[in-house]
Amino acid sequence: MDARGVAGTALEVVAIGIVGALVVGQVLGTPVLFGFVETGSMAPTMEPGDGFVAIPSAVAGPPEEGDVVTFEAEELQGGGLTTHRIVGETERGYVTRGDANPFTDQDGDEPPVKEAQIVAHALQIGDRTVVIPHLGTAVMGMQDAFETVQRQMAALTGSRALLGTQGLAYLLLGLSGALYVVDIFIDEGRTRERTRSKQHDEGIDGATVVAALAALLVVTATAAMVVPAGTQSIGIVSAEFDSERPTVIPAGESSTMDYQVPNAGLVPVHVYLESGSDGVAIEPEHQYVGSRSSTTATLTLTAPPDTGYYRQYVTEHRYLALLPPGVIDGLYRVHPWAPIVAIDALLAGAIVLLGRGLLGGRRIRVRRRESRYDRSWSSRLLSFLTP
Repeated sequence: MDARGVAGTALEVVAIGIVGALVVGQVLGTPVLFGFVETGSMAPTMEPGDGFVAIPSAVAGPPEEGDVVTFEAEELQGGGLTTHRIVGETERGYVTRGDANPFTDQDGDEPPVKEAQIVAHALQIGDRTVVIPHLGTAVMGMQDAFETVQRQMAALTGSRALLGTQGLAYLLLGLSGALYVVDIFIDEGRTRERTRSKQHDEGIDGATVVAALAALLVVTATAAMVVPAGTQSIGIVSAEFDSERPTVIPAGESSTMDYQVPNAGLVPVHVYLESGSDGVAIEPEHQYVGSRSSTTATLTLTAPPDTGYYRQYVTEHRYLALLPPGVIDGLYRVHPWAPIVAIDALLAGAIVLLGRGLLGGRRIRVRRRESRYDRSWSSRLLSFLTP
């Protein structure tokens, strides 16, 4: 392959990686490497459909005034991820505003943004945000197409496994396989000599199949750890009176309540609970939750001295129980992402070793016939699938 071919392949890989990260980020509910804006609230910094490089809050460090951040809004557009700029800070949290908006978000119904709500920072060089024009527009179109296909496939097969993150992984894997098959036929048409009929064997590179299976397993495992976790909000009222409700608390006093930690999956998980805001204490902070079961932690909420309605936050980190508890705990103390990386590496490594043991570097052979006569695409597909 010449330099131009290498450069073209590299650009294709980068483009697929960007689009894949954005689509998966939308499914997981948090930016993965890249994010984008859907409205004009950040114009002229970012127009609708523009993308940006997303730095996770755990890596970016404490937010500062002037940062463009993506946070879990409570009221803006019905709640959900919002990308706005931090323009101030109060005792209750950060003040945010879209660059195109004349008023701050907190001038409306949105309460001050807590640090626990911020999931990512937009990469900035100096005072300028790094913007990727029209990246989000392309991704939103692809995401809509993927979701439509997922719904149709789920309806045809009657399987909900084709929906959500797992279904997206299956769809991408199937699409990759289909494109590979199409590429085989296109290549055949370019290189086939019109001579007498002959029969020969071709195959799919075993390493490609193993890599696809490893990627599928890693995506599924990561989703199982990331999707149910995150920051959970609890609304409390700092009141002037006593109440039997645990979330209505006399100003300056504390109340306790049960906090359920469910696990709907088949694999047991280790769950770490952290206080995401002032006035929250949790016992115990580490929970082991078995397959399809739940546990209970004790949550102590302290009301601020001023009366009013407040939101307090609990942050969950979940890890599949595939490593010894001491290893997971040690990695978690280093960084909350470290156990996820280690578990993903373990799963990918196991698939690679298994694949090498079973295939030994061999190609997966597929028999097909080659003829001097031109054949239709459907007939070639039929000969490819049948021995």
